[in-house]
Amino acid sequence: MAERSTAAVDVADNSGDEPLTAKADQTTSDGVALDQERDTDSEEAQGSGGTEGPGKASPPELHSGYKLARRYRLEECVTRLDGFSSWRAMDEKLRRAVGVHLLPADHPRARSVLAAARSSALLGDPRFVQVLDAVEENDLVYVVHEWLPDATELTALLASGPLEVHEAYQMVSQVAGAMAAAHREGLAHLKLTPGAVLRTSTGQWRIRGLAVNAALRGISSDTPQRTDTEAIGALLYAALTQRWPYENDAYGLSGLPKGVGLIAPDQVRAGVHRGLSELAMRALANDGATASRHESPCTTPEELVKAIGEMPRIRPPEPAFTAPPEYQRTTYQQGTYGRQAPRPGVTQPLPSPPPPLQSRTGTALKWAVSALLIAALGLGSWQLADALMHQDKPDDTKKTQTTDGNEKSGNKTTPVRPITIKDAQEYYPDGKPQHPSDVKLTYDGDSTTYWRTYSYSGGPVLAPYKEGVGIVYDLGSTQSLSAASIGLNYGGNRTTMSLYAADSMSSSAPIGSMTKITGPTSTSGNLLKLSAAKPVKTRYVLVWITAAPYSGKDEYSGAGYKQAITDVKFSG
Repeated sequence: MAERSTAAVDVADNSGDEPLTAKADQTTSDGVALDQERDTDSEEAQGSGGTEGPGKASPPELHSGYKLARRYRLEECVTRLDGFSSWRAMDEKLRRAVGVHLLPADHPRARSVLAAARSSALLGDPRFVQVLDAVEENDLVYVVHEWLPDATELTALLASGPLEVHEAYQMVSQVAGAMAAAHREGLAHLKLTPGAVLRTSTGQWRIRGLAVNAALRGISSDTPQRTDTEAIGALLYAALTQRWPYENDAYGLSGLPKGVGLIAPDQVRAGVHRGLSELAMRALANDGATASRHESPCTTPEELVKAIGEMPRIRPPEPAFTAPPEYQRTTYQQGTYGRQAPRPGVTQPLPSPPPPLQSRTGTALKWAVSALLIAALGLGSWQLADALMHQDKPDDTKKTQTTDGNEKSGNKTTPVRPITIKDAQEYYPDGKPQHPSDVKLTYDGDSTTYWRTYSYSGGPVLAPYKEGVGIVYDLGSTQSLSAASIGLNYGGNRTTMSLYAADSMSSSAPIGSMTKITGPTSTSGNLLKLSAAKPVKTRYVLVWITAAPYSGKDEYSGAGYKQAITDVKFSG
């Protein structure tokens, strides 16, 4: 009987795949898709290791229409190389396009491909394209990954010219940040080429093939962090110059002139941003040479992220402004309407029209406006005096005023005082974080950025999959907190949250040791407001999510019960 083994990951982000009998043995959709690229290996000018020779294992004899696991129908072969093949396929169960890498189970790299796919699937970083399944079945090993029809490879973007400076800045920032996060988890790419970097229709940059592309081709490196950092430098160099920073042509780009060595991007092409030019040189391996300022080289993605952070931020270009057509006066506005035309040969000076509001009509209009203003001021003064005279009289309407739970009817409400958030950390007492690197996006003042949970197959209550998910916020010092406002990315029935006063920012402190401030409170909209019966003094506040609405598949996660939060604000 054929053996079927899938990646053992958390219940989160199964993207609607087949229900699993054991929630601990399944595949997440928050991994990395493998590349959909055609065979460009022959173009490579830079390698970090060798590939095993072709012919060691024959690719499986498959054809369009063949169905894997009675679910994935192969449609188009996009790569056939060195004993494996890559396909565009259709997931007939979820009616979506997917990518599939196939190789025989006895292929010398089959084990390493499975291991790489399972490791990358566990990363759960939305900046990487997702791995959906990693299976050994019927003498085949196949990896199913996300297919992004609206994304464009960097290779295609550079075909028409270098990137605009802000686009290049966004690309290197997002790619370097993603690779730094991957290396912190012990994962390397080792084949980070222009075909592995994609820009989506929303402007996000995503990376495919983490660990798996290298495993498919047998690529290894003794210095994986240096290898990936140099690759990011090459991507930035190409984005700035439309040239590959080596002598050989590759990926549809011309190489540098032979015999001249590595030239800084701003010397290759006029108008290149000086800071980005130096950044590319610091990332590339160039025998210690850097740009004119001679900063130290960047040897890891983390160092590259730090160098980017020290640069002045490059802002997007201002939208082009098109001036309206010049205003043309009519003959009536020019004062010639009804005037007798001068006889030929007679020159008559045209009198200039009176300046605005200087005629009799204009004078009358000014007096009318002045009278109206005086009348309005008098009426307003009378109403104000009347209100002051009657402010101590009882309200005849007998209407009930709304006050908070700490005030008696008729008392003045305490002014709301905003509280500044100093720091934040994801809270995961079960040892399984969601996206800890994104928690700062919840209070960065940008409503388009957010921290998100995984996508769960059951809900809206997250239990028993998860007791809950949350973030602990540091207010900098002990504050009197009474309310919170939290923006939500997904609407629907239902999101449930509570606030707790914590003793520290620990991600593992039991929730039973904390003091509940307010909640649980639920909403079906995109804003949740929580209000305490009385203010609570605390420095650390836990926002605790115990239920999430159902939402369909999007750019970052599959369909399921999930939530993303932004614009967190506290007040006291």
